[in-house]
Amino acid sequence: MDNLILENEETIEDLDLKGYKIIQKKSGFRFGIDAVLLSDFAEIQSKDRVIDLGTGTGVIPILLFGKYNPFQIYGLEIQKKFADMAKRSVKLNGLDNNIKIIEGDIKDLKLIDKLGLFDSITVNPPYKKTNSGIISKDKSLAIARHEILINLEEILKSSKKLLKDGGKLFMINRPERLADIFEAFRLYDIEPKKVRFIYPNPDKKPTMVLIEGVKFGKSFLEFEKPLFVYDNKGNYSDEIRRIYGDDRR
Repeated sequence: MDNLILENEETIEDLDLKGYKIIQKKSGFRFGIDAVLLSDFAEIQSKDRVIDLGTGTGVIPILLFGKYNPFQIYGLEIQKKFADMAKRSVKLNGLDNNIKIIEGDIKDLKLIDKLGLFDSITVNPPYKKTNSGIISKDKSLAIARHEILINLEEILKSSKKLLKDGGKLFMINRPERLADIFEAFRLYDIEPKKVRFIYPNPDKKPTMVLIEGVKFGKSFLEFEKPLFVYDNKGNYSDEIRRIYGDDRR
């Protein structure tokens, strides 16, 4: 039955969470560990109204629902083919009443106004500026990795409009962008409150960073303990295995 909703070069994969699954391309853009880590970092309550910006194939909304069972989750995605995949994944998991996928532009302030206010936002944005690194020839990958369609300031501008006063924004990004991130947060009255660096292992530099911001929050920044993906022996760390909910090595 699952194969009836698949298109060419698509596959269904188990998310290892309450039996939920995700539709992905066999090659090209696929969700990674950053989506899993962001969904674990986000502090979502059962009463919350949540939106995931740039949701891609909808993996973060499905993970958030499986972990926290919030009142309502939206996923906003500009690329039609990914929005369609996300909608089919939501349907595949029987979550039509819990997760709503919208095809649209984060920069469309008229659309943003129509969506109303949210308790929490999650966002896994493009990490690289358009003038940095090699831009993929695959258009979807290029848009996901580089600030081609949207940049940090534009994400924060819409986030301020979407968040309730005291609402929280959860983001994953690269450590080298941290100064830009803090500047954009404060420009739009979202105060950085928590930071957690993610390391490949204890001997390497951090490659990702998780940030929590609060709209109109007071100035106080907390650094959480580092998260190591692997230990010194090359095995997944205890915390990564906890996050994934399995005994992977």
